[in-house]
Amino acid sequence: MVLTIDDMSFGVGQNLTIAGKVKSDCNSFSINIGHGPDSIALHFNPRFKYNKDRKVIVCNSYLGSWGVEQKERDFPFNQDGDFKVEFSFSNDRFLIKLPNGNMIDFPNRSGDDKFKHLHVKGAVKLHTIEFR
Repeated sequence: MVLTIDDMSFGVGQNLTIAGKVKSDCNSFSINIGHGPDSIALHFNPRFKYNKDRKVIVCNSYLGSWGVEQKERDFPFNQDGDFKVEFSFSNDRFLIKLPNGNMIDFPNRSGDDKFKHLHVKGAVKLHTIEFR
């Protein structure tokens, strides 16, 4: 599945919640937040099996080129399982609440306080996307 929203309004102080189900054949999926495909402030990429990565969450940014990957070994996703991930941010960091309640802290390398682009890709079925 691929979902792109190009005219959203996601700003500092808001939360973005994405809930869905990982399909049984999923190797990885990604959620990108930014200004467009060439300006991704947050690339959130749970990987079940992708190249040499096994059960790891990769966070990165693409601001003209890919930055340094941040890999998280806390992996609360299951193939054929439901998930809910919550995103919030400030000018200096993204906070990501995982399905098990644990948090990932990733730098907001762009420093922006508002984003308009959301892109979800991979073998997942989305149930809800909520901004509050």
